[in-house]
Amino acid sequence: MRHPELIKPGARACLIGIGGISMSSLAFALARRGLTVWGSDRAQSAMTDRLEEAGIRVVHEHRGDTVEGADVVIRTAAVHEDNPEMIRAGELGIPVLERAEAWGQIMRGYRDVVCIAGCHGKSSTTGMATHIALEAGLDPSVMIGAQLSAIGGNYRVGSGGLFLAEACEYCDSFLQFPPTVAVINNIEEDHLDYFKDLEHIKRSFRKFAELVPPRGAVAANRDSENVRATLEGYDGRIVWFGLGEGCEVTARDLATDGGYPAFTLVRPDGERRLRLRVPGEYNVYNALAAAAAFYVLGTDLNATARGLAAFGGIARRFERCGEVGGAPVVDDYAHHPTALRELLTAVREMGYQRIICAFQPHTFSRTAALYEEFKKALSLADIVLLADVYAAREENIYGVDMAQMAREIDGAVYLGSFERIAAYIREIVRPGDMVLTVGAGDIWRVNRILTGRT
Repeated sequence: MRHPELIKPGARACLIGIGGISMSSLAFALARRGLTVWGSDRAQSAMTDRLEEAGIRVVHEHRGDTVEGADVVIRTAAVHEDNPEMIRAGELGIPVLERAEAWGQIMRGYRDVVCIAGCHGKSSTTGMATHIALEAGLDPSVMIGAQLSAIGGNYRVGSGGLFLAEACEYCDSFLQFPPTVAVINNIEEDHLDYFKDLEHIKRSFRKFAELVPPRGAVAANRDSENVRATLEGYDGRIVWFGLGEGCEVTARDLATDGGYPAFTLVRPDGERRLRLRVPGEYNVYNALAAAAAFYVLGTDLNATARGLAAFGGIARRFERCGEVGGAPVVDDYAHHPTALRELLTAVREMGYQRIICAFQPHTFSRTAALYEEFKKALSLADIVLLADVYAAREENIYGVDMAQMAREIDGAVYLGSFERIAAYIREIVRPGDMVLTVGAGDIWRVNRILTGRT
């Protein structure tokens, strides 16, 4: 059951876990809407520094008195009922919203809401959509789960009637959103600490599609068997995209130039040739997803093509960060076997002599559930350096052993710490290599050690 409208100018909002990528963007958005905002996060980071520089107070511990004086408390799904601030909010009778519900309340003030979902590619597709909207002069508001240079961060408050939102399925968060266009790029097994199985995930995506009103549409990847099965019998409008038959939005004459795709974008309103500035076939699907969404909105094809061609990537998605030993160092967020396989396949097409991949698994539950798939994906690299699992919200009750995984992959070494990984890379790297630091945790620290970036 939804709470009454609590996100309004003049209200006082305390955010638990304010330093997270989505929570921080929510904090900035609320402040721009005229709310008084503060919050808590145990970890000091570049993001909490940005918040404090903007005048948003951050308490670097979880304690009950932080919520005192708030009209509403907003939490992430990772914050549980035994959190001291949650306990104190209950004692004081302060209403508590989950992060996604707060975003949902904001979105309901917009005419068009494009919610971009899928197990992979959400942030990149949202970034592409943002570039299209800017090229078309739509002045969008944006919520994205990564830093995008075109908007100077991970959020944007525009004056137009369009809201672009990255929509995550974890804990059914995206079911709190009000999409007029629901994008479904792919559906796979993931987040199995919440979802029971693939069928549970598909049911959630079907509910997401059913949130779309009659005037809207679902933009869906026809090449994904799971997406097709999820939407079987759906009686709303579907705009199919993909590379196969039966797609309204597709890519013709697809070619790669050094790993970077070029193709003719085909929609019912015409076609345009373009080249992407981001690599891999997976980014072709991301581009088609964004192009399909803006076809639903009636956005000019020329603006769509210009926006896609202008998109140069987002933070931690094939982000070139410098060099070590004459080899480029690239950071990427891939943390699911499919995303990892697609990344390594794209790099293989670039012609490097060796791919050195430093990989940090994200959560014990995902690593255990997809163990064999991770091994197969990692085998596409020439040298694999395994870090300890980024536990996030979990304990290792699954018996995950990264040293054992290393023994089961040709060319893999378990090194554990970031310092040991960076030192090993310096010893073996040579010109002609590509060095990748990969994962959704803090493996980017290896990248910083190697390149000296701050």
